[in-house]
Amino acid sequence: MKFTKMQGAGNDYIYVNCFEEKVSDPESAAVKVSDRHFGIGSDGLVLIEPSDKADFKMDIYNADGSRAKMCGNAGGDHRNALHRPQTHR
Repeated sequence: MKFTKMQGAGNDYIYVNCFEEKVSDPESAAVKVSDRHFGIGSDGLVLIEPSDKADFKMDIYNADGSRAKMCGNAGGDHRNALHRPQTHR
């Protein structure tokens, strides 16, 4: 899975461009990648996905796998996640 990790204001998130990647079980993926000892380490997982109403939508998962309704820090970094080359695998 290709991803981008970004941080802002003390929070860090892992972004996946789902225009190019598929995450079949985002709840489990969020728990695994967010683990700071055995995973990548983050406060959560953000999936940038196609939308019928806008250019894209964000699906945000907390580090415990629960779905977040909103996250200002994750929302602020999404522009970079879409336009920055994803070099991590």
